[in-house]
Amino acid sequence: MLASEPQEARQAFLDELSPGALAALPWLFEFWALPHQLAPSGDWKTWVILGGRGAGKTRAGAEWIRAQVEGSWPEDRGRSRRVALVGETIDQVREVMVFGDSGILACTPPDRMPQWQAGRKRLVWPNGAVAQVFSAHDPEGLRGPQFDCAWVDELAKWKKAEETWSMLQFGLRLGDNPRQCVTTTPRDVPILKDLLKRESTVTTTAPTEANRANLAESFLAEVQARYGGTRLGRQELDGVLVEDTEGALWTSKLLEGARVGDVPRLDRIVVAVDPPVTGHAGSDECGIVVVGAVTQGDPKDWQAYVLEDASVTAASPLAWAHAAVAARDRHDADRLVAEVNQGGDLVQTVLNQIDPLLPFRAVRAQRGKAARAEPVAALYEQGRIHHLRHLGALEEQMCKMTTRGYEGRGSPDRLDALVWAITELLIGPAGQFRRPTIRTL
Repeated sequence: MLASEPQEARQAFLDELSPGALAALPWLFEFWALPHQLAPSGDWKTWVILGGRGAGKTRAGAEWIRAQVEGSWPEDRGRSRRVALVGETIDQVREVMVFGDSGILACTPPDRMPQWQAGRKRLVWPNGAVAQVFSAHDPEGLRGPQFDCAWVDELAKWKKAEETWSMLQFGLRLGDNPRQCVTTTPRDVPILKDLLKRESTVTTTAPTEANRANLAESFLAEVQARYGGTRLGRQELDGVLVEDTEGALWTSKLLEGARVGDVPRLDRIVVAVDPPVTGHAGSDECGIVVVGAVTQGDPKDWQAYVLEDASVTAASPLAWAHAAVAARDRHDADRLVAEVNQGGDLVQTVLNQIDPLLPFRAVRAQRGKAARAEPVAALYEQGRIHHLRHLGALEEQMCKMTTRGYEGRGSPDRLDALVWAITELLIGPAGQFRRPTIRTL
């Protein structure tokens, strides 16, 4: 992208252009567009552009509509004559898709500018093409009209998505190959997941960062500081479809509610390690999670704070041991806890090679992963566990653990480490305060 090149390179390029070419440059979208903003080739029905906030989705949709309507101006009357513009509300279609900074009017050259007819809620191009505006709040408004082209914006946030989408599909029936473009930030909703699975759907994706040349640095710094590394950030900034597994012990909503920006004075900090069996490229991750706790007063008021996910991938035993000890030193942790079901005494031996005086406790799993995780999930539901940011990979594993077991790929080593840490800090010590059970004969 030219805008991402150094100032010297940009100026050298512009100096070589003729006055006519320079005047035409802003309208040559295919020249300076980002890869995810260009329609894929091939025989497809729906092009879905998934992107983070500010990734350039709206501009891509507006330019695609312009390309469908204009054709090779002025000889070609354009491929599309009847267009549907569908957004959550009429106001949002008008203010974002039509009149917005990246909307249709903003990206159209003056000599082929369409006219907005407010009373009829439509755009009319000089070559006769017409784009009608529709609201997803009124699915029945799409009953009757017919189209050869459609642009759908923010499908994943529509409250009546299924009904509106169905009505649009019935109306998209003109021409040899009616097509539609969907621009949306991904959300875990059935309509989007179903659409992405269809063979007739093609997808391009991009994070917010991809369009940084056109975004304020202060905006990028703020949203990255606040949401970077979280599940919400993966959705809103990275443009990734973050799904919650049915029956999961943790949900995105639960974890976002656990988010905090500051940590109080902690009474104890532990580093928990779930080591892999092997140490090569195909190995599981080594889960390394740092958690601190406030354990003053009644045990039911104790709180824990997940401080860091320091997990490493495809690491040798010595490499993950170095990573675990480094995490312990960074946080001045009181103890390192490690599961030894697989490695046995070797786990502590490797750790002691790095720090012979390392405070260490070996733990051994007696129950399955889901059974160990359930008491920890209960503490989250009680609002007693809190997360700092930059724990996205850990949270991904948490949202795939169900009572039936782990439904993600590989082994949930980050989650296992978290469970051991919470057990060490809260569940185990709180057990000392339980009242003894009195049995009657």
